[in-house]
Amino acid sequence: MTTPPALLIAGHGTRDEAGAEAFRAFVRELGRRNPELPVAGGFIELSPPPLGEAVSDLVERGVRRFAAVPLMLVSAGHAKGDIPAALAREKERHPGISYTYGRPLGPHPALLAVLERRLDEVLGAGGGRAPLDRADVTVLLVGRGSTDPDANAEVHRAARLLWEGRGYAGVETAFVSLAAPDVPSGLDRCLRLGARRIVVLPYFLFTGILPERVRQQTEGWAAAHPEAEVRTADVIGPEPELIDLVMERYREAAADQVRMNCDSCVYRIAMPGFEDKVGLPQQPHFHPDDDGHEHGHHHHGGHAHAH
Repeated sequence: MTTPPALLIAGHGTRDEAGAEAFRAFVRELGRRNPELPVAGGFIELSPPPLGEAVSDLVERGVRRFAAVPLMLVSAGHAKGDIPAALAREKERHPGISYTYGRPLGPHPALLAVLERRLDEVLGAGGGRAPLDRADVTVLLVGRGSTDPDANAEVHRAARLLWEGRGYAGVETAFVSLAAPDVPSGLDRCLRLGARRIVVLPYFLFTGILPERVRQQTEGWAAAHPEAEVRTADVIGPEPELIDLVMERYREAAADQVRMNCDSCVYRIAMPGFEDKVGLPQQPHFHPDDDGHEHGHHHHGGHAHAH
C-alpha cells in the first residue's frame, strides 16, 4: 500500500504575532488530530517559519511526497503565483521530492456556516442589547482586498452565497486594503440602501492587523453615524469546520483530483485593464526569513501558475 503524502500548509503571513501564532497553533492541531500524517506549515512572507523551512522539516522527517494546501480564503496572488513558484523552488532545493497543490478554502458551505454562526453571536441578546431579527440586518462582508479582480470577485461570490436563503436584508461587500470600496465606503453604501442595523463581518481566518483595522474603521464610522446601529462580528477562527475543510482539500490534492477555477483568472484570460498579466511568469515571493532565497531569483522563468 502506498504511503499517503504528507500535508504542507501554506499561509499568507502577518506582522501580528497573535495571528501568526494562531496559524502555527492550527498546524499543530492538524498534526495532533492526524498522528499518522506528517504535517508542517509555513508562511510566504512576514512571519516565521518560511514555507521553505516547513518543506525542509518534512524532508528531514523522511517525506518524499506531500500535498500542499493554501490556508487562504481566496485565490489571489499568493495562491496563484507565490506558492506554486515557491514549491517549484523547493523541488530544485530537494531533488527527489514531489508534490500536488490543493485549492484555496472558500467559499465552502462549511465556512459559510461558520460565518452565519459569527453573525448569530452578535445578533443575539447580550450586553444589554436586544436580539436582532435577520430581516432587519444588512451584513457588510469585508475581505482582505487584492490587485487581482478575480480574488475580489470571490469575496462578492461569498457574500452572495451567504445571503442566499438565510434571510438577511442584504449582504454587501467591502475590502480593507488594495480594492474599493473600503470599509467606510461600504458602510456608507449600506446606509444609502436604507440599512439601519448593520453587522460588519470580517472575511478572515484568524486575528491579525487587517481584521483589527476593520474593527477600528467600523468603530470610527459608527461614532460618526449615530443613526445606524453597527456591530462587528469575529473572524472565522480555528473551528472544527475549518479543520475538516483543510483535510478535504488535502484529500483532493493527495488524490490529484483538484479542480481549479480558471474561468476568470487574469493569468490565463485577457481581462479589461489586466491584459498584461496573461501568461506572466510567476516568481517566488521574497520571504525575509528564508536563508536560501538568494538562489531563487534568477532561473525561474517558467510559468509556475499551477492549475
